[in-house]
Amino acid sequence: MILPLIASSLITSLASLDGKTSGKVGSRAILYYILTTTHAVILGVVLVMLIHPGNPKLKSDYSGPKEEVEKEDATATDKFLDLIRNMFPENLIQTMFEQQKTVYKESFDANGTVLKKTPTVVYTPGMNVLGLIIFCIVFGIVISRVGAAGRPLRDLFKAIDLVITKMVTIIMWIGPIGIASLIASKILGISDLGGTVKMLGLYMLTVIIGLLIQAFVTLPAIFFIATRSNPFPFLKGLSQAVLTALGTSSSAATLPITFRCLNEIGIDERITKFVLPLGSMVNMDGTALYEAVASIFIAQMNGLDMGIGHVITVSITATLASIGAASIPSAGLVTMMIVLTALDLPIDDISLIIAVDWLLDRLRTSVNVIGDAFGCGFVYHLCKKDLDALKMDELENSEIDEMLKQHGVNVEEFHGAQNLQRKTTAESDCTSKATKQTEIV
Repeated sequence: MILPLIASSLITSLASLDGKTSGKVGSRAILYYILTTTHAVILGVVLVMLIHPGNPKLKSDYSGPKEEVEKEDATATDKFLDLIRNMFPENLIQTMFEQQKTVYKESFDANGTVLKKTPTVVYTPGMNVLGLIIFCIVFGIVISRVGAAGRPLRDLFKAIDLVITKMVTIIMWIGPIGIASLIASKILGISDLGGTVKMLGLYMLTVIIGLLIQAFVTLPAIFFIATRSNPFPFLKGLSQAVLTALGTSSSAATLPITFRCLNEIGIDERITKFVLPLGSMVNMDGTALYEAVASIFIAQMNGLDMGIGHVITVSITATLASIGAASIPSAGLVTMMIVLTALDLPIDDISLIIAVDWLLDRLRTSVNVIGDAFGCGFVYHLCKKDLDALKMDELENSEIDEMLKQHGVNVEEFHGAQNLQRKTTAESDCTSKATKQTEIV
Protein backbone atom coordinates (compact mmCIF):
# COMPACT_ATOMS: atom_id res chain seq x y z
CA MET A 1 0.00 0.00 0.00
CA ILE A 2 2.99 2.33 0.48
CA LEU A 3 3.86 2.57 -3.24
CA PRO A 4 0.43 3.79 -4.48
CA LEU A 5 0.10 6.06 -1.43
CA ILE A 6 3.41 7.83 -2.15
CA ALA A 7 2.70 8.15 -5.88
CA SER A 8 -0.87 9.44 -5.56
CA SER A 9 -0.09 11.87 -2.71
CA LEU A 10 2.92 13.43 -4.47
CA ILE A 11 1.14 13.85 -7.81
CA THR A 12 -2.02 15.23 -6.16
CA SER A 13 -0.03 17.73 -4.11
CA LEU A 14 2.12 19.11 -6.93
CA ALA A 15 -0.74 19.13 -9.44
CA SER A 16 -2.61 21.42 -7.02
CA LEU A 17 0.27 23.94 -6.85
CA ASP A 18 1.52 26.36 -9.48
CA GLY A 19 5.15 26.31 -10.62
CA LYS A 20 6.22 29.23 -8.42
CA THR A 21 4.70 27.76 -5.25
CA SER A 22 6.13 24.30 -5.99
CA GLY A 23 9.60 25.83 -6.25
CA LYS A 24 9.20 27.64 -2.94
CA VAL A 25 7.92 24.55 -1.14
CA GLY A 26 10.71 22.37 -2.53
CA SER A 27 13.54 24.82 -1.81
CA ARG A 28 12.39 25.46 1.77
CA ALA A 29 11.94 21.76 2.44
CA ILE A 30 15.50 21.05 1.24
CA LEU A 31 16.83 23.93 3.38
CA TYR A 32 15.15 22.36 6.42
CA TYR A 33 16.48 18.88 5.58
CA ILE A 34 20.07 20.11 5.26
CA LEU A 35 19.86 22.18 8.45
CA THR A 36 18.45 19.43 10.68
CA THR A 37 20.54 16.55 9.28
CA THR A 38 23.77 18.51 9.63
CA HIS A 39 22.88 19.45 13.21
CA ALA A 40 22.06 15.81 14.04
CA VAL A 41 25.48 14.61 12.83
CA ILE A 42 27.35 17.35 14.71
CA LEU A 43 25.34 16.61 17.88
CA GLY A 44 26.15 12.90 17.61
CA VAL A 45 29.87 13.57 17.14
CA VAL A 46 30.01 15.96 20.13
CA LEU A 47 28.17 13.55 22.45
CA VAL A 48 30.21 10.47 21.56
CA MET A 49 33.47 12.42 21.96
CA LEU A 50 32.39 13.77 25.37
CA ILE A 51 30.87 10.59 26.83
CA HIS A 52 33.44 8.28 25.16
CA PRO A 53 31.44 5.03 25.39
CA GLY A 54 33.98 3.02 23.38
CA ASN A 55 36.62 1.06 25.27
CA PRO A 56 39.04 -1.41 23.60
CA LYS A 57 38.25 -3.84 26.45
CA LEU A 58 34.64 -4.11 25.28
CA LYS A 59 35.70 -5.80 22.06
CA SER A 60 37.65 -8.55 23.84
CA ASP A 61 35.24 -8.96 26.77
CA TYR A 62 32.03 -8.93 24.74
CA SER A 63 30.27 -12.28 24.90
CA GLY A 64 26.88 -11.32 23.50
CA PRO A 65 25.42 -12.55 20.22
CA LYS A 66 27.42 -11.79 17.10
CA GLU A 67 25.67 -11.99 13.75
CA GLU A 68 27.24 -12.33 10.35
CA VAL A 69 27.49 -9.05 8.49
CA GLU A 70 27.39 -9.22 4.72
CA LYS A 71 30.47 -7.40 3.47
CA GLU A 72 30.30 -4.95 0.62
CA ASP A 73 33.20 -3.79 -1.53
CA ALA A 74 31.28 -0.73 -2.69
CA THR A 75 32.81 2.60 -1.66
CA ALA A 76 31.08 5.83 -0.64
CA THR A 77 31.52 7.05 -4.24
CA ASP A 78 29.81 3.92 -5.56
CA LYS A 79 26.88 4.45 -3.18
CA PHE A 80 26.55 8.08 -4.23
CA LEU A 81 26.57 7.14 -7.92
CA ASP A 82 23.97 4.43 -7.22
CA LEU A 83 21.84 7.14 -5.62
CA ILE A 84 22.09 9.31 -8.76
CA ARG A 85 21.37 6.37 -11.08
CA ASN A 86 18.31 5.36 -9.07
CA MET A 87 16.98 8.93 -9.21
CA PHE A 88 16.61 8.59 -13.01
CA PRO A 89 15.44 5.02 -13.69
CA GLU A 90 15.49 3.54 -17.17
CA ASN A 91 12.16 1.77 -16.70
CA LEU A 92 9.35 3.12 -14.51
CA ILE A 93 7.73 -0.30 -14.04
CA GLN A 94 11.07 -1.74 -12.93
CA THR A 95 11.30 0.80 -10.09
CA MET A 96 8.46 -1.03 -8.35
CA PHE A 97 10.54 -4.15 -7.68
CA GLU A 98 14.22 -3.50 -8.58
CA GLN A 99 16.92 -0.88 -8.02
CA GLN A 100 20.45 -0.39 -9.30
CA LYS A 101 23.45 -1.30 -7.16
CA THR A 102 27.22 -1.42 -7.68
CA VAL A 103 28.83 -4.80 -7.01
CA TYR A 104 32.41 -5.94 -7.53
CA LYS A 105 32.96 -9.04 -9.67
CA GLU A 106 36.14 -10.97 -8.99
CA SER A 107 38.50 -12.27 -11.69
CA PHE A 108 40.56 -15.37 -10.79
CA ASP A 109 43.71 -16.91 -12.20
CA ALA A 110 44.26 -20.64 -12.73
CA ASN A 111 45.16 -21.12 -9.05
CA GLY A 112 41.99 -19.46 -7.79
CA THR A 113 43.76 -16.27 -6.69
CA VAL A 114 41.78 -13.07 -7.10
CA LEU A 115 43.44 -10.97 -9.81
CA LYS A 116 41.16 -7.94 -9.71
CA LYS A 117 37.72 -6.73 -8.73
CA THR A 118 35.68 -4.96 -11.40
CA PRO A 119 32.80 -2.65 -10.42
CA THR A 120 29.58 -3.59 -12.20
CA VAL A 121 26.11 -2.05 -11.97
CA VAL A 122 23.40 -4.68 -11.52
CA TYR A 123 19.71 -4.71 -10.65
CA THR A 124 18.86 -6.09 -7.21
CA PRO A 125 15.46 -6.85 -5.61
CA GLY A 126 13.98 -3.88 -3.76
CA MET A 127 11.67 -0.99 -4.53
CA ASN A 128 13.37 2.07 -6.07
CA VAL A 129 11.32 4.61 -4.11
CA LEU A 130 13.65 7.52 -4.93
CA GLY A 131 13.23 7.03 -8.69
CA LEU A 132 9.48 6.83 -8.28
CA ILE A 133 9.44 10.03 -6.20
CA ILE A 134 11.43 11.96 -8.83
CA PHE A 135 9.05 10.80 -11.58
CA CYS A 136 5.97 11.71 -9.53
CA ILE A 137 7.39 15.17 -8.76
CA VAL A 138 7.97 15.90 -12.46
CA PHE A 139 4.61 14.38 -13.44
CA GLY A 140 2.71 16.43 -10.86
CA ILE A 141 4.44 19.70 -11.84
CA VAL A 142 3.68 19.13 -15.54
CA ILE A 143 -0.01 18.46 -14.76
CA SER A 144 -0.20 21.84 -12.99
CA ARG A 145 1.56 23.54 -15.94
CA VAL A 146 -0.87 22.34 -18.64
CA GLY A 147 -3.78 24.08 -16.89
CA ALA A 148 -7.36 23.11 -17.68
CA ALA A 149 -6.33 20.21 -19.92
CA GLY A 150 -4.70 18.51 -16.94
CA ARG A 151 -7.67 18.86 -14.58
CA PRO A 152 -9.25 15.46 -15.37
CA LEU A 153 -5.92 13.77 -14.66
CA ARG A 154 -5.52 15.74 -11.42
CA ASP A 155 -9.03 14.77 -10.33
CA LEU A 156 -8.27 11.12 -11.13
CA PHE A 157 -5.21 11.08 -8.86
CA LYS A 158 -7.16 12.91 -6.15
CA ALA A 159 -9.74 10.12 -6.24
CA ILE A 160 -7.02 7.44 -6.18
CA ASP A 161 -5.34 9.17 -3.24
CA LEU A 162 -8.64 9.32 -1.33
CA VAL A 163 -9.38 5.63 -1.94
CA ILE A 164 -5.85 4.49 -0.98
CA THR A 165 -5.96 6.61 2.20
CA LYS A 166 -9.30 5.05 3.20
CA MET A 167 -7.94 1.54 2.54
CA VAL A 168 -4.83 2.20 4.63
CA THR A 169 -6.98 3.59 7.45
CA ILE A 170 -8.98 0.35 7.52
CA ILE A 171 -5.80 -1.76 7.53
CA MET A 172 -4.29 0.29 10.37
CA TRP A 173 -7.14 -0.74 12.70
CA ILE A 174 -5.19 -3.96 13.30
CA GLY A 175 -1.92 -2.01 13.59
CA PRO A 176 -1.62 -2.16 17.41
CA ILE A 177 -1.71 -5.98 17.36
CA GLY A 178 1.04 -6.15 14.73
CA ILE A 179 3.17 -3.54 16.50
CA ALA A 180 2.95 -5.35 19.84
CA SER A 181 3.85 -8.65 18.15
CA LEU A 182 6.89 -7.15 16.40
CA ILE A 183 8.32 -5.68 19.62
CA ALA A 184 7.62 -8.85 21.64
CA SER A 185 9.35 -11.08 19.06
CA LYS A 186 12.47 -8.89 19.12
CA ILE A 187 12.71 -8.87 22.92
CA LEU A 188 12.16 -12.64 23.18
CA GLY A 189 14.81 -13.24 20.51
CA ILE A 190 17.63 -11.86 22.73
CA SER A 191 19.20 -14.68 24.75
CA ASP A 192 21.00 -12.53 27.35
CA LEU A 193 19.25 -9.17 27.47
CA GLY A 194 20.78 -8.12 30.81
CA GLY A 195 24.36 -8.93 29.76
CA THR A 196 23.98 -7.16 26.42
CA VAL A 197 22.64 -3.98 28.03
CA LYS A 198 25.43 -4.05 30.64
CA MET A 199 28.18 -4.26 28.00
CA LEU A 200 26.68 -1.74 25.55
CA GLY A 201 24.72 0.41 28.01
CA LEU A 202 26.90 3.52 27.69
CA TYR A 203 26.79 3.32 23.89
CA MET A 204 22.99 3.01 23.99
CA LEU A 205 22.76 5.90 26.44
CA THR A 206 24.83 8.13 24.13
CA VAL A 207 22.57 7.43 21.15
CA ILE A 208 19.37 7.85 23.18
CA ILE A 209 20.51 11.18 24.71
CA GLY A 210 21.32 12.48 21.23
CA LEU A 211 17.96 11.37 19.81
CA LEU A 212 16.06 12.95 22.71
CA ILE A 213 17.90 16.27 22.29
CA GLN A 214 17.24 16.25 18.54
CA ALA A 215 13.54 15.37 18.92
CA PHE A 216 12.57 17.47 21.96
CA VAL A 217 15.01 20.41 21.87
CA THR A 218 16.47 21.05 18.41
CA LEU A 219 13.43 20.39 16.20
CA PRO A 220 10.96 22.25 18.47
CA ALA A 221 13.43 25.17 18.68
CA ILE A 222 13.66 25.42 14.87
CA PHE A 223 9.86 25.24 14.65
CA PHE A 224 9.45 27.95 17.32
CA ILE A 225 11.97 30.29 15.66
CA ALA A 226 10.26 29.90 12.27
CA THR A 227 6.62 30.05 13.40
CA ARG A 228 6.72 31.85 16.79
CA SER A 229 4.23 29.28 18.11
CA ASN A 230 4.40 26.67 20.88
CA PRO A 231 5.86 23.46 19.36
CA PHE A 232 4.72 21.08 22.10
CA PRO A 233 0.99 20.92 21.19
CA PHE A 234 2.21 20.15 17.67
CA LEU A 235 4.46 17.41 19.08
CA LYS A 236 1.60 16.01 21.17
CA GLY A 237 -0.50 15.67 18.03
CA LEU A 238 2.15 13.34 16.56
CA SER A 239 1.91 10.77 19.37
CA GLN A 240 0.12 8.14 17.28
CA ALA A 241 2.63 8.44 14.43
CA VAL A 242 5.55 8.15 16.87
CA LEU A 243 4.06 5.02 18.47
CA THR A 244 3.60 3.48 15.02
CA ALA A 245 7.21 4.29 14.12
CA LEU A 246 8.36 2.62 17.35
CA GLY A 247 6.55 -0.55 16.35
CA THR A 248 7.28 -0.75 12.62
CA SER A 249 10.77 0.86 12.62
CA SER A 250 9.95 2.19 9.14
CA SER A 251 9.20 5.82 8.33
CA ALA A 252 7.57 4.76 5.03
CA ALA A 253 5.19 2.37 6.79
CA THR A 254 4.28 5.19 9.21
CA LEU A 255 3.34 7.61 6.40
CA PRO A 256 -0.46 7.02 6.49
CA ILE A 257 -0.61 7.74 10.23
CA THR A 258 1.64 10.81 9.90
CA PHE A 259 -0.60 12.16 7.12
CA ARG A 260 -3.64 11.81 9.36
CA CYS A 261 -1.95 13.38 12.41
CA LEU A 262 -0.80 16.44 10.44
CA ASN A 263 -4.20 16.88 8.81
CA GLU A 264 -5.80 16.88 12.29
CA ILE A 265 -3.22 19.45 13.46
CA GLY A 266 -4.23 21.69 10.55
CA ILE A 267 -1.31 21.47 8.11
CA ASP A 268 -2.37 21.98 4.48
CA GLU A 269 -2.51 18.60 2.72
CA ARG A 270 -0.74 20.10 -0.32
CA ILE A 271 2.31 20.45 1.94
CA THR A 272 2.03 17.11 3.73
CA LYS A 273 1.53 15.12 0.53
CA PHE A 274 4.73 16.60 -0.92
CA VAL A 275 7.05 17.08 2.05
CA LEU A 276 6.34 13.79 3.90
CA PRO A 277 7.07 11.30 1.07
CA LEU A 278 10.20 13.24 0.13
CA GLY A 279 11.28 13.50 3.77
CA SER A 280 10.81 9.77 4.35
CA MET A 281 13.58 9.21 1.79
CA VAL A 282 16.10 12.01 2.35
CA ASN A 283 15.46 13.51 5.81
CA MET A 284 16.93 11.00 8.27
CA ASP A 285 17.97 12.99 11.36
CA GLY A 286 17.90 9.99 13.69
CA THR A 287 19.81 7.78 11.26
CA ALA A 288 22.49 10.44 10.67
CA LEU A 289 23.04 10.91 14.42
CA TYR A 290 23.12 7.16 15.02
CA GLU A 291 25.70 6.56 12.27
CA ALA A 292 27.98 9.28 13.64
CA VAL A 293 27.82 7.84 17.19
CA ALA A 294 28.12 4.18 16.14
CA SER A 295 31.09 4.71 13.80
CA ILE A 296 33.08 6.72 16.37
CA PHE A 297 32.12 4.17 19.06
CA ILE A 298 33.63 1.39 16.92
CA ALA A 299 36.69 3.57 16.27
CA GLN A 300 37.14 4.05 20.03
CA MET A 301 36.86 0.28 20.59
CA ASN A 302 39.64 -0.23 18.05
CA GLY A 303 41.86 2.31 19.81
CA LEU A 304 41.77 4.82 16.94
CA ASP A 305 42.76 8.33 18.01
CA MET A 306 40.06 10.54 16.44
CA GLY A 307 41.67 13.65 14.98
CA ILE A 308 39.90 16.57 13.31
CA GLY A 309 40.31 14.88 9.91
CA HIS A 310 38.50 11.75 11.11
CA VAL A 311 35.71 13.83 12.66
CA ILE A 312 35.17 15.76 9.40
CA THR A 313 35.16 12.48 7.46
CA VAL A 314 32.54 11.00 9.78
CA SER A 315 30.38 14.15 9.61
CA ILE A 316 30.34 14.37 5.81
CA THR A 317 30.01 10.63 5.19
CA ALA A 318 27.27 10.12 7.79
CA THR A 319 25.27 13.02 6.33
CA LEU A 320 25.50 11.70 2.76
CA ALA A 321 24.89 8.09 3.82
CA SER A 322 21.74 9.02 5.75
CA ILE A 323 20.35 10.81 2.69
CA GLY A 324 20.76 7.63 0.69
CA ALA A 325 19.30 5.41 3.41
CA ALA A 326 16.10 3.65 2.44
CA SER A 327 13.09 4.22 4.68
CA ILE A 328 13.00 0.52 5.65
CA PRO A 329 13.88 -1.25 8.91
CA SER A 330 17.60 -1.33 9.86
CA ALA A 331 18.71 0.66 6.79
CA GLY A 332 21.14 2.50 9.10
CA LEU A 333 23.19 -0.67 9.60
CA VAL A 334 23.64 -1.03 5.85
CA THR A 335 24.68 2.58 5.25
CA MET A 336 27.02 2.49 8.26
CA MET A 337 29.34 0.28 6.22
CA ILE A 338 30.06 3.35 4.09
CA VAL A 339 31.12 5.36 7.14
CA LEU A 340 33.31 2.56 8.53
CA THR A 341 34.94 2.06 5.13
CA ALA A 342 35.75 5.79 4.96
CA LEU A 343 37.49 5.48 8.37
CA ASP A 344 39.23 2.23 7.32
CA LEU A 345 37.63 0.35 10.22
CA PRO A 346 36.64 -3.35 10.21
CA ILE A 347 33.06 -3.84 9.00
CA ASP A 348 32.82 -7.01 11.11
CA ASP A 349 32.61 -4.84 14.23
CA ILE A 350 29.04 -3.90 13.27
CA SER A 351 28.11 -7.33 14.64
CA LEU A 352 28.92 -6.03 18.14
CA ILE A 353 26.07 -3.51 18.07
CA ILE A 354 23.45 -5.53 16.17
CA ALA A 355 22.21 -7.02 19.46
CA VAL A 356 20.82 -3.65 20.60
CA ASP A 357 19.93 -2.28 17.17
CA TRP A 358 16.33 -3.53 17.41
CA LEU A 359 15.68 -0.83 20.04
CA LEU A 360 17.86 1.96 18.62
CA ASP A 361 16.39 1.40 15.15
CA ARG A 362 12.89 2.07 16.48
CA LEU A 363 14.01 5.16 18.38
CA ARG A 364 15.88 6.71 15.46
CA THR A 365 12.92 5.97 13.14
CA SER A 366 10.66 7.85 15.56
CA VAL A 367 13.03 10.83 15.41
CA ASN A 368 13.02 10.61 11.60
CA VAL A 369 9.20 10.78 11.63
CA ILE A 370 9.16 13.70 14.10
CA GLY A 371 11.70 15.53 11.92
CA ASP A 372 9.57 15.05 8.78
CA ALA A 373 6.46 16.26 10.61
CA PHE A 374 8.14 19.40 11.97
CA GLY A 375 9.45 19.96 8.44
CA CYS A 376 5.85 20.10 7.20
CA GLY A 377 5.00 22.67 9.87
CA PHE A 378 8.13 24.69 9.01
CA VAL A 379 7.41 24.74 5.25
CA TYR A 380 3.68 25.36 5.73
CA HIS A 381 4.33 28.47 7.82
CA LEU A 382 6.82 29.89 5.30
CA CYS A 383 4.52 29.20 2.32
CA LYS A 384 1.13 29.92 3.94
CA LYS A 385 0.53 33.21 2.10
CA ASP A 386 1.25 31.63 -1.29
CA LEU A 387 -1.02 28.67 -0.49
CA ASP A 388 -3.87 30.93 0.65
CA ALA A 389 -3.60 33.05 -2.50
CA LEU A 390 -3.58 29.93 -4.67
CA LYS A 391 -6.63 28.59 -2.84
CA MET A 392 -8.55 31.83 -3.46
CA ASP A 393 -7.72 31.63 -7.18
CA GLU A 394 -8.96 28.02 -7.26
CA LEU A 395 -12.21 28.99 -5.50
CA GLU A 396 -12.79 31.82 -7.99
CA ASN A 397 -12.09 29.52 -10.95
CA SER A 398 -14.40 26.82 -9.58
CA GLU A 399 -17.20 29.40 -9.12
CA ILE A 400 -16.73 30.57 -12.73
CA ASP A 401 -16.80 26.96 -13.96
CA GLU A 402 -20.03 26.34 -12.04
CA MET A 403 -21.66 29.41 -13.61
CA LEU A 404 -20.59 28.29 -17.09
CA LYS A 405 -22.07 24.82 -16.52
CA GLN A 406 -25.37 26.36 -15.37
CA HIS A 407 -25.55 28.28 -18.66
CA GLY A 408 -24.81 25.17 -20.72
CA VAL A 409 -21.24 26.16 -21.69
CA ASN A 410 -18.62 23.40 -22.17
CA VAL A 411 -15.98 24.28 -19.53
CA GLU A 412 -13.07 22.53 -21.27
CA GLU A 413 -13.81 24.22 -24.61
CA PHE A 414 -14.12 27.59 -22.84
CA HIS A 415 -10.71 27.27 -21.13
CA GLY A 416 -9.17 25.96 -24.36
CA ALA A 417 -10.45 29.00 -26.24
CA GLN A 418 -9.10 31.28 -23.50
CA ASN A 419 -5.65 29.69 -23.72
CA LEU A 420 -5.70 30.01 -27.52
CA GLN A 421 -6.70 33.68 -27.25
CA ARG A 422 -3.84 34.37 -24.79
CA LYS A 423 -1.39 32.65 -27.13
CA THR A 424 -2.65 34.62 -30.16
CA THR A 425 -2.46 37.90 -28.20
CA ALA A 426 1.10 37.14 -27.08
CA GLU A 427 2.17 36.33 -30.66
CA SER A 428 0.51 39.51 -31.92
CA ASP A 429 2.34 41.61 -29.29
CA CYS A 430 5.66 40.05 -30.29
CA THR A 431 4.97 40.76 -33.98
CA SER A 432 4.05 44.41 -33.32
CA LYS A 433 7.19 44.93 -31.20
CA ALA A 434 9.35 43.43 -33.94
CA THR A 435 7.69 45.70 -36.54
CA LYS A 436 8.33 48.82 -34.42
CA GLN A 437 11.99 47.87 -33.96
CA THR A 438 12.34 47.36 -37.72
CA GLU A 439 10.82 50.80 -38.42
CA ILE A 440 13.21 52.42 -35.93
CA VAL A 441 16.20 50.77 -37.64
